[in-house]
Amino acid sequence: MTRPSRRQLIIAGLGLGASATLAACSGDASATSRPAASFPRPEPVAPSPGQSVASARLTAAPVTLNLGGRTVQTWAYGDTAPGATLRATAGDLLRVTLDNQLPADTTVHWHGVRLRPQADGVPGLTQDPVGTGKSFLYEFTAPDPGTYFFHPHVGTQLDRGLYAPLIIDDPAEPGDYDLEWVVVLDDWIDGTGTTPDEVLEQLVADGASGTAGMDHGAMTGMDHGSMSAGQDGAPWGTDTGDVSYPHYLINDRLPTDPTVLQGRAGQRVRLRVISAASDTIFAVALGGHRMTLTHTDGWPVRPQQTDAFYIGMGERYDAVVTLEPGVFPLVARPVGRSTGGQGLAVVRTATGAVPAADVSPGELDGNVLTASQLEPDDAARLPAKGPDLTAALTLGGSMAPYLWTINGAPYGQNEPLRVAPGQRLRLNASNMTMMPHPLHLHGHTFALPNGLRKDTLLMAPMESVALDLDADNPGDWLIHCHNTYHAEAGMMIDLRYT
Repeated sequence: MTRPSRRQLIIAGLGLGASATLAACSGDASATSRPAASFPRPEPVAPSPGQSVASARLTAAPVTLNLGGRTVQTWAYGDTAPGATLRATAGDLLRVTLDNQLPADTTVHWHGVRLRPQADGVPGLTQDPVGTGKSFLYEFTAPDPGTYFFHPHVGTQLDRGLYAPLIIDDPAEPGDYDLEWVVVLDDWIDGTGTTPDEVLEQLVADGASGTAGMDHGAMTGMDHGSMSAGQDGAPWGTDTGDVSYPHYLINDRLPTDPTVLQGRAGQRVRLRVISAASDTIFAVALGGHRMTLTHTDGWPVRPQQTDAFYIGMGERYDAVVTLEPGVFPLVARPVGRSTGGQGLAVVRTATGAVPAADVSPGELDGNVLTASQLEPDDAARLPAKGPDLTAALTLGGSMAPYLWTINGAPYGQNEPLRVAPGQRLRLNASNMTMMPHPLHLHGHTFALPNGLRKDTLLMAPMESVALDLDADNPGDWLIHCHNTYHAEAGMMIDLRYT
């Protein structure tokens, strides 16, 4: 079912006459209805005997970026987007100072890391927002190796350039590859005539005026089992997002001037693919190659060969590929989009012409894997145990008004989920909308019915799945859709320890 084209945003020259009905449009820390609270500065963390310390300073500030032929004004960490990769080893104590030079409050959320709640970066739930000209020290031990990233948890700031990779190395991993490439995917709109805040404001205004398309909440409460095939054979349906992006990037470059990844034929490369997108699902393929997926969201899986794979907002996949001789396109194709082209990087092991910006690798017509087709490595499985309690987690919402919900109400009006330390909680998650949603859990991971471990799961329209988590990290945590605009319009809920 396709929403009318009138609800799509016209990027050039947005008319923003209607006033927003959502505080999220201001871009400040009160973006959604969080409980009013004041948080003391976290107590300093002393390293344990023999523990290594990884320190860094992170400056968030307005910048001018050249995306490869297109110059934009945006916000970023340092002077690049993505920001510089932060690297440590599992078990290290990380000490990262955020220096906020933005004209707005901000925080840093360490996406996918099972850390202490004081460092989780959710204003109003785990800390006070960091004001302009202020700083905040994040200290935490990263227990799990894997591919992660970090970004703000304030308003629509993620849809600017405020994100960077976080790689936690495994000291026990054999590392049987010759090269490692970190590949960050993004959908880009900031500085192209509008800002993400204005985009959200327009979505809300269109919803209030009744011009935003059809209702996505009418089927809330119906039981549709475990359907995941979507419509017209596409696993994510035909309505995959709310924003018409003018650009898609790989490692901050447009496909007309792509990033070049250099190697030699015969080398084994580990790809760490991170989606920093806010409203886009990608299908990822490397022309002329098959990839072997080895990890998802940092957790090992049984190696699975594929032509391509889908990746939702906030998901990460690791893959190993043996390079062929030549020049090849690494493509991130937006799913369900007709504007903005695609993301492109170039893999080069020999001389040859750079592929065209609109190149279409045949692998995208082959086997495109989803997370549900992967099997976990035995070491990644949760201990065998039945749930101590269950809870419903029902995703709903509408375009008119522009409102997205969990368990029948937007954030601040829905009842928090509750769990006691040591319990296993089963979340019966149901997507009762005709859009896909990447469901993200803070401070923990969850296990799918086959044991696959993840912290972000792309749920298809009308899909239901049971997700098990162990309550081994006491605190107040967030569960939300990682579509930035859906989260800011209410698709969040608290998980609170009793």
